[in-house]
Amino acid sequence: MEQTQQDFERLLMSETYPSTAEAAYNKNPYDADNLTKWGGALLELSQFGNINESKKMIKDAVSKFDEALAINPAKHEATWCLGNAYTTQGFLNPDHDEAQILFEQASECFQKAVDECPGNESYLQSLANASRASELHNEVHKAGGLAQTQQALGGGAGASSSNAKRGSGKKKSNDLMYDVCGWIILAVGIVAWVGMAKSHMPQ
Repeated sequence: MEQTQQDFERLLMSETYPSTAEAAYNKNPYDADNLTKWGGALLELSQFGNINESKKMIKDAVSKFDEALAINPAKHEATWCLGNAYTTQGFLNPDHDEAQILFEQASECFQKAVDECPGNESYLQSLANASRASELHNEVHKAGGLAQTQQALGGGAGASSSNAKRGSGKKKSNDLMYDVCGWIILAVGIVAWVGMAKSHMPQ
């Protein structure tokens, strides 16, 4: 997929933020905002690596969100980010039962985030989407997993239009794969955007 200038800028910010966050953490390990932004940057970076690198970055992000929530259990941004991390881990896991546990954990996080901040549209949308995660997981892994999904997405518009000619079953499967990847990319992008926007706000 072709990267836009905005994607490139987001990647640069995400690449530099973990070292900034680590320096801030060394000065004050009890800053829940910093830990949340650090986890968000790791979650953002996870979409640019291979599957094994992505899994490691997501695991690191989860530990940052857990640490932030240990400091401030009511920090709904960290709770929502944790839900997105669990969702992404679920899609990366080919075992349906293990993925289902992760999706349930994600749903609990989204519900808690909504309870803490009821009017937040992103939280409400994530909670609504969580009910489809298991179905989308099945479709993606029936089609060969995320590696196949990435190939399908990398095929561009020509591949989409030729797939549409092969029948509605194939089109439905591709639509679901686009839903999954779009959901993951959107969630990760929102996490990064929220984190970076907050880091540039005047104190």
